[in-house]
Amino acid sequence: MNEEKEFFKNKMMTHNTNVRPLKEGEVDLKDLFILLWRSKVLILIISAVCAIGGYITSKFMPEKYQSQALISPVSTDQNSSSIMGQLGSIASIAGLSMGTTGTVDQTTLALQILQSRQFISNFILKHKILATLMATNSWDAKRNSFEYNLNIYNPKNEIWLKNKNGMSLKPSLVSATNYFLNKVMTVAPDSEASGMTTVSVSFYSPVICRQWVEWLISDLNETMRMRDMKDAKNSIAYLNGQLESTTVADTRAMLYQLIEQKTTTLMLTQVRREYAFQTVDPAVTAEHPSSPKPKLALIVGFILGLFLSVLYVLIRNAIKRD
Repeated sequence: MNEEKEFFKNKMMTHNTNVRPLKEGEVDLKDLFILLWRSKVLILIISAVCAIGGYITSKFMPEKYQSQALISPVSTDQNSSSIMGQLGSIASIAGLSMGTTGTVDQTTLALQILQSRQFISNFILKHKILATLMATNSWDAKRNSFEYNLNIYNPKNEIWLKNKNGMSLKPSLVSATNYFLNKVMTVAPDSEASGMTTVSVSFYSPVICRQWVEWLISDLNETMRMRDMKDAKNSIAYLNGQLESTTVADTRAMLYQLIEQKTTTLMLTQVRREYAFQTVDPAVTAEHPSSPKPKLALIVGFILGLFLSVLYVLIRNAIKRD
């Protein structure tokens, strides 16, 4: 019996001499695994609680729908672009700025206008959507109507309430515009080569999402149409004035071509409905909400709980060791 004890004692001493001593700051993975395995029940409980919590929280969040449309810039006339290139020099001599001449520049300008505060502010005022945008909490699919925040807005009388100090709770146009740009509308160019752009709207009502996307595209086309119409009329008036003040035949011939080009632009503004962008894939009413996603919330909650529980076990063990 004593011989067996002596044998195991010598074997343990030999094993200990072969193990490299840990330096300060190093972690033994085997000990770490043993520590976590011993706390597996606690880790699983915390992970499960976080997962269930995430799932339940997502169920209480209001559903949001998304509607999107794919648009493409309307191609400019090839002959018109060629004339603009040839007449650039004479236009600058005459003191006339012809503006942008390429489809890419016009597309960039139009997309910047779409995402501008001025355009969105006008959009909110034109379509009278301030209350819908800023005073709704959710969408009642059964009654096909919005659920309003009755603490700030009275939907029956369509009036904004006041606080205890008698000040109106109506949000400013600036805050509504920023909310629309940051939380509601998304503009995503697909690629520079194709020029395609996806305009999407995310909100509580699937019907409103589709309607707002259609309004945005329509208003953008109208804005660009009116800008070019005004520019064409001013340019034609200016060029006609230049014709009366010059007698040089070559200059008059070039001015006539400029007037012809601007007259063509003016004609297009009056006959083309989809002036700047044409709709390739129109917006549709979404059948299913885009958010929240309970299954994703469940997975994210479990991963978060797993991380927090492991961190808690390690910190608790470090405190006990100290």
